[in-house]
Amino acid sequence: MIRGASWLVAVKALWIIVPALIVGTLKSLFVLDRTAKKGVYRILELADGTCLGAVYSVQTWLLVLVMMGAGMALRSSDLPREFLGGLYVAIGWALFFSSRHAWLAWHRLSDLRLK
Repeated sequence: MIRGASWLVAVKALWIIVPALIVGTLKSLFVLDRTAKKGVYRILELADGTCLGAVYSVQTWLLVLVMMGAGMALRSSDLPREFLGGLYVAIGWALFFSSRHAWLAWHRLSDLRLK
């Protein structure tokens, strides 16, 4: 998200951040939130000492690898920085915004431990 915003600053296209945030919010709400919630439930169901890799299914880990590869390919492509910056901001914001489910679960667990 920061890399994308820095590209937008460099090409003087800051206005793209607003639509990118809107697109990222929509992606978070309609696509990523379900996966984030599943991940939180899987973490809560894991026994102590379970491998960290067990948090996600094999399919999810494969998707993560594909997304990382796509990010590297996009970064080295000749696509305009305005497009890439907006895309990076949208994706970064969607991931960040959906992480709220994990933070809320952690906060709730912390509250229970204090009582």
